[in-house]
Amino acid sequence: MSRFAGKVAVVTGAAQGIGLATARLLASQGARVALLDLDAARVPAGVGTAYSCDVTDQSAVDRTFDAVAEDLGSIDVLVNNAGITRDNLLFKMPAQEWESVLTTNLTSMFLCCQAAQRHMVPARSGRIVNLSSRSALGARGQVNYAAAKAGVQGLTATLAIELGPFGITVNAVAPGYIATAMTAATATRVGSTPEDHQQEVAARTPLRRVGQPEEVAAVVAFLASDEASYVSGQTLYVNGGAR
Repeated sequence: MSRFAGKVAVVTGAAQGIGLATARLLASQGARVALLDLDAARVPAGVGTAYSCDVTDQSAVDRTFDAVAEDLGSIDVLVNNAGITRDNLLFKMPAQEWESVLTTNLTSMFLCCQAAQRHMVPARSGRIVNLSSRSALGARGQVNYAAAKAGVQGLTATLAIELGPFGITVNAVAPGYIATAMTAATATRVGSTPEDHQQEVAARTPLRRVGQPEEVAAVVAFLASDEASYVSGQTLYVNGGAR
């Protein structure tokens, strides 16, 4: 497919899970993809160009986005996917775990959006897709993660207002339970195995299964495409009908 022919897409947290699935899909549909991760060596070969970048470090973000624009010619799409969990109940959560999750999951998106818009605004065109989560609605043991992902939705709505006059759309995708390394870690936290935890979640999900990274990637690709040219400021939940 040539859906993204001539486009350059930046995907953060691209070494695994939803980030890698998204990078692979965009590349398969014609995009030149810059895959950002804390360690570029973790990024599988053959998808696009890997860059080491600490997305919580403003100077590193600015350098990397400038390098991508110089190496690949532009920045047309940004997918903010990088994130971590540090789960704990409120009364046991160290302030450092609160701060690290807010910084990685929310502040990093601000930094990357700020860097990307410097290239998108002059072009008067661009697509930004931010990864939120169903946890934004509240999740026991994830006060830090839930707060960050709720913040992503506010960031998204506000940037859509500010960047819309320059032809830039900004949307968010909020996955439910997706079979990734992150949800496997959640299973361990609650004393289960990934397999048992997935079965438990599937039983209370209307579609009776958990999601796959590729299913989230397909929604991200839609929002990044010309087909979604009049969609902006929205958060789309991808959760199998769960409430």
